[in-house]
Formats: sequence, structure tokens, C-alpha cells
Amino acid sequence: HVQLVESGGGSVQAGGSLRLSCAASGYISSSIFMGRFRQAPGKEREGVASIYTGTDRTYYADSVKGRFAIWQDNAKVTVYLEINYLRPEDTAMYYCAADLLLMRPLEASEYKYWGQGTQVTVST
Repeated sequence: HVQLVESGGGSVQAGGSLRLSCAASGYISSSIFMGRFRQAPGKEREGVASIYTGTDRTYYADSVKGRFAIWQDNAKVTVYLEINYLRPEDTAMYYCAADLLLMRPLEASEYKYWGQGTQVTVST
């Protein structure tokens, strides 16, 4: 069983940056997919970024390429998501997810383990 604890959300003005963290614990393989998703009110959960911890390969949704960055801290078993040039449309609950084997790293239904979510609110 894997536990995911998220932190780093908050309220920021458009144009600012935020760094979200997701710390994993429990039965952790050295090679897992850790994905970041977001869900705005009334919308479906959207995959924004993912990383395969065994190789550091990253995946990004086209809508966030160039503004979002995902990376891992191996020692802390923590994955970070940095969001730059925040826009009001980035406002959402952001979730962390993990699983061992995936075919589609940005597809929410592929992930078994989920964090509690952290709110990001962007104001103009």
C-alpha cells in the first residue's frame, strides 16, 4: 500500500509561481509512475504531468508544456510540480497519484493510489 501526502497549494496572483510537493511512503518500488492531476469545479480530472521514477522520464499535457515542470527527489521519495506563469484557468484542486505499471501516464483511471489533493487558486 502506498500513501501520498501533498502540500504546497495556495492562493496566488496571475503570473506567479507555485511548487507542489507529493511525498510517497509505504511500499515503494524504485520505479513507479507518479502523476499530477487537477480538477476544476464542474470539469473532469485532467492529467497535467507525470514522471517515471526509474528513469526520470517525464510526460506533460500539451496545455501545460513550457509552464509546468515535474521532477523527483530520490532521497526523500518526493515528487515536485512547479507551475509558472500561473493563469486563472489553472485554478483547481491538484492531486498526486502513483502506480507501478501504466500504459497512459496522464490518464487518471490508470492510477491506483491517490493523495488528498491541494487547492490552487489563481486571481487576476
